[in-house]
Amino acid sequence: MTKSFLLFFENGLPKGTAQQKGEAIRYKNGAPYIQHYKKDKVSAMRQEFALRLKSFAPRNPAAGPVHLYVCFHFDVKDRKLWGKYKTTRPDADGYVKEFLDAMTDCGRFWKDDSQVAHLEVVKKYAKTGFIEIRVEDLDYLEDGGAV
Repeated sequence: MTKSFLLFFENGLPKGTAQQKGEAIRYKNGAPYIQHYKKDKVSAMRQEFALRLKSFAPRNPAAGPVHLYVCFHFDVKDRKLWGKYKTTRPDADGYVKEFLDAMTDCGRFWKDDSQVAHLEVVKKYAKTGFIEIRVEDLDYLEDGGAV
């Protein structure tokens, strides 16, 4: 199984990464501890990803290893930057983590994001914000299936 699609965002890609966590001091039995939580912006980003991904989710989740290619195209007004690699924040690892979690939340790309055995992440600039996604079932490819 190979599935490719684009997700477009009229107002640019959502903001936030997995590293943006809040902390609060709480008390349990009189002893203080630090509670970590997701900030509202990060939760909203993940929900927006999941909402847009649902219409592209396959009928059945992959059972084995998966190859995932994700290219985040961040909107920028400067035409000279369109198509060039983005080397500024957000960091690719934190941003893709929330995206993978949103794909897992859909429940139909795979059973768990630990199945993503081969991950390619690219950040580029574009006129409008969109995400390019390709999901490939590696078991199918190893068995000689066509790409």
